[in-house]
Amino acid sequence: MNESPLSRLSGAYLAALRIHCMQGSQASSQAAHEIGREAIAIGLETLDLARIHHHALAQLQGPNSNPRRRTDLTARAAAFFTEAITLIEETHSAAQETAADLTQLHAELAERTRDLAKAKDELERRIAARSTAETTLRKSQKTSDQLLKDSQVLEKQLQDLTHQLLSATECEQQEMSRQLNNEIAQTLLGLHMRILALKNEASANHANITQEIAATKRLVTDAKKSTSRLTNEISKRHPR
Repeated sequence: MNESPLSRLSGAYLAALRIHCMQGSQASSQAAHEIGREAIAIGLETLDLARIHHHALAQLQGPNSNPRRRTDLTARAAAFFTEAITLIEETHSAAQETAADLTQLHAELAERTRDLAKAKDELERRIAARSTAETTLRKSQKTSDQLLKDSQVLEKQLQDLTHQLLSATECEQQEMSRQLNNEIAQTLLGLHMRILALKNEASANHANITQEIAATKRLVTDAKKSTSRLTNEISKRHPR
């Protein structure tokens, strides 16, 4: 019948321990290391080897040995056992270091994962902010273009009304002057409201929009001046 690895190791341990206790030679030290390697190979731990040692020591001491001999054998056997478990303890130490390295690696990986998640959130936030800014810019650009068109229409209307006033009779001039003031006032009010809305929508760092707003303001100012000039000319030419 084939022996199990544990039985073979127990027999080898007893034989090597007997030689060590009798001779204490260098060869027995090497044998102890070999026992340790075999114990590691079959997956034994320090406690398992301690049981094998205790059983082998009991066989060497015998039931009728005197206390002095038992003490001497115990001391000699302890040195052998220490040699035998050296490799097992070293393996445990290496395993502990490896486990510590793995723990640190997992911690670093977790930290990097958190950093990547934060970077992803920040990138998404910036993309969303940029998209909102682009939408606002397009909307503001459209509003500004419309303001410029309205100002140009107003300027053309002023020119046409000026010609009509100059060629009309006094009563017609007075009526047209009144209508002109009302129409211009309403148009200017509408332009001011749209400029205010545009300023609220546009971002302060968009230079093109700022320039267009300024241009629209100048057109409105010109329209006011034209209205005042026209009213003064009518009043001078046709006093009441």
